[in-house]
Amino acid sequence: MGVSKAVLGEPAIAQAMVQGGMSFIADSRLENIQRMRKSGISAKFVLLRTALSQAELIVQWVDVSLNSELETLKALSHYAEAQNQIHQVIIMVELGDLREGVCPRDLSSFFKEALALSHLEIIGMGCNLACYGGVKPDANNMHELSIQVDRLEKEFRIDLKIISGGNSANYDWYSTTQETDRINNLRLGESILLGRETVYRASIPGLHTRAFQLFAEVIESKRKPSMPSGDICQDAFGDVPSFQDRGVRQRSIVALGRQDVLVSGLSSRQAMEIIGASSDHLILDSGDRALQIGEEVRFDLDYGALLAVMTSPFVRKEFLP
Repeated sequence: MGVSKAVLGEPAIAQAMVQGGMSFIADSRLENIQRMRKSGISAKFVLLRTALSQAELIVQWVDVSLNSELETLKALSHYAEAQNQIHQVIIMVELGDLREGVCPRDLSSFFKEALALSHLEIIGMGCNLACYGGVKPDANNMHELSIQVDRLEKEFRIDLKIISGGNSANYDWYSTTQETDRINNLRLGESILLGRETVYRASIPGLHTRAFQLFAEVIESKRKPSMPSGDICQDAFGDVPSFQDRGVRQRSIVALGRQDVLVSGLSSRQAMEIIGASSDHLILDSGDRALQIGEEVRFDLDYGALLAVMTSPFVRKEFLP
């Protein structure tokens, strides 16, 4: 499954995923799936975050949803019946990361009730790791997922077709394991978009790590002291900043700020250092080079920075062939 949530369900990128071989496009926001469907993207759409309040729309717009609450499943079945549909679901199991998932001890009772819902089809099981708790996918937790699948299939005489072992953090596991057990699906976002696995943020051979670039315009370029003058209080975000006296430095400001991007997720290949940011000003130490007004500065982005700039309405997106 190609995960499009970091790019706000951008149809051009979803289409590239489909052209690259993805038959499923997964997203955590219903609005993103609606956007992609309206744009004519031909794929099965998977909702990664299911909210009870959106149940009626989920049945209308989504092919498969990931779930861990019976109350939500009952609502999905109700609206599926009203729309004369069968809604497909993947049940998430908790395997240590402590984000979403049914605890293994509760799976039997959960499945018993879920299977009784007339307009739902349980097509698989999945887990999520390394997102909240930072728990690494490994042979032990992947084998545990497979054990639970085998047990439930035998207990309820069902066939679970999709066993989703996780996300881009699973790269080390699936690239080195000799036995994938029942795992036949992963939900991949960052590894596709940024060419990196998400346990150590190491690049994946053969993939591009700079498919996304951020350009910002220089709006001021001056030599200034590195130490503010006057009493230091809280900044605009409630922090009390500290400074190192490096003398007078060449400083530049680009038209970008915390409203647009996760500043800590930016890096520059040029000889300059990001030394601070406010809502809409990013301040650089450009070393010996005086940047020109109107010049563009290029930044690489990590996943958090990509997510922010794709969400910002103030960052213009341009797609190159």
